[in-house]
Amino acid sequence: MGDFDGLVAIVTGGASGLGAATARLLHQRGAAVAVLDLVTESVPPAYLPVVCDVADTASVDAAVAAVVDRLGGIDVVVNNAGIGAAGDVAANDDAEWLRVLDVNVVGMARVARAALPSLRVSAHPAIVNTGSVVAVVGVRNRALYSASKGAVAALTLAMAADHVSEGIRVNAVAPGTADTPWVERLLQASGDDAEAMAEALRKRQPMGRLVTPDEVAHAIAYLASPLSGSTTGTILGVDGGMHTLRV
Repeated sequence: MGDFDGLVAIVTGGASGLGAATARLLHQRGAAVAVLDLVTESVPPAYLPVVCDVADTASVDAAVAAVVDRLGGIDVVVNNAGIGAAGDVAANDDAEWLRVLDVNVVGMARVARAALPSLRVSAHPAIVNTGSVVAVVGVRNRALYSASKGAVAALTLAMAADHVSEGIRVNAVAPGTADTPWVERLLQASGDDAEAMAEALRKRQPMGRLVTPDEVAHAIAYLASPLSGSTTGTILGVDGGMHTLRV
């Protein structure tokens, strides 16, 4: 028996990276999992693949409705879909600022809003948002991305306060630099400096290595599990000590 037996979970951005690791773990622990992503061809047959653009309200509403129709409801929402951005405050124009905030912040609101009717009738409703340590730690050349993840942290706490009386728990994870496809693309784009950049990313975290997707997935599963019924309004760091340690 798993702690997610009989529960339905949706994972946005679940086709790769942190989302794929989370979908896999929730499935292993008994959940029926729907993966919502822009491209779903790589989604394993054990999950329900649903094409979804979190930047489009109609797409989100249709995707959530499809999950409810196919799987009978929604108990857990993992708001993981997001995009990166590099550079200081002047590096991105207005359109890119709006695009990143639309996906990383408003996208979470769209998914949560669409799922609320199902969560309100669930016996074990939970929302987990994927944030980042850069919400609380200043990191060079991440102005736009940091702003979006700071908003995710604030949104998480506000949602937790709004829905605690309904029994809907809302939490977030705040990973450090994780070994994900986005980080890999960032390193590839640096060309001859890739190894030096990789070493700098490892050294930035006191544990001296990147966070693994499975480690983040286990943190998400902890927050989403019915076994954590008294945990809400929590932002759980999975950052190798980056936020709190100076060594």
